[in-house]
Amino acid sequence: MIGASLGVMVKKPSDKMLGTMIGFAGGLMLSVVVFDLIPEALNKWNFGGTLLFCIIGIAVIAFIDNKVNIGSISGHLKIAFMAAIGLAIHNFPEGIIMGCGFAAGSTLGIKMSIIIAVHDIPEGIAVSAPLVASRMKVSKILFYAFVTAFPTAIGTWVGAYIANISTNVLAACLSFASGIMLYVVCGEMIPESSRLWEGLTSTIGVLGGVIVGLTMVNVL
Repeated sequence: MIGASLGVMVKKPSDKMLGTMIGFAGGLMLSVVVFDLIPEALNKWNFGGTLLFCIIGIAVIAFIDNKVNIGSISGHLKIAFMAAIGLAIHNFPEGIIMGCGFAAGSTLGIKMSIIIAVHDIPEGIAVSAPLVASRMKVSKILFYAFVTAFPTAIGTWVGAYIANISTNVLAACLSFASGIMLYVVCGEMIPESSRLWEGLTSTIGVLGGVIVGLTMVNVL
């Protein structure tokens, strides 16, 4: 919600600003996937399983993308829709991690909650930026951001009561979400950023997002 609030603060943003925002959010998501989610899945599972579920995630969202293209949904709304799907699926195992952390010990649970909360700020931006571009009302943007984040609470409840959940299931969820997010970033967000503004600022936005994401992953 903090990330979404930051994304809607600017009224009537220019194409240049929107291109930079979407590029920055895409770079952040790319960093989180490549430097955090996929390595985390590999630590909990084997390479073959991680790769398989990542490809399945890509295939599923590619199918959805093809169906969405048939409809009358605008480009910005389509990006927000697919980003929200990937993030919602991603948020569920994050909630499980927090729930299991609290089940193992309150200190670990609090630490994981803080890390995931900071980690999720750019995700709120990723959902809100394309919705801002589509001129949607702020109240609706914040509501959709809340719906996207809600699976975290569900996952936390599940994790708290099933502390011994299979690491393979958790790794499969992380890998599947990684594939979805990779497709959204590389197939939609970065191209949309360049389409909105072909100048240098969009490229700097993407690269800045990658660098900030890499820093965030390593510091936290």
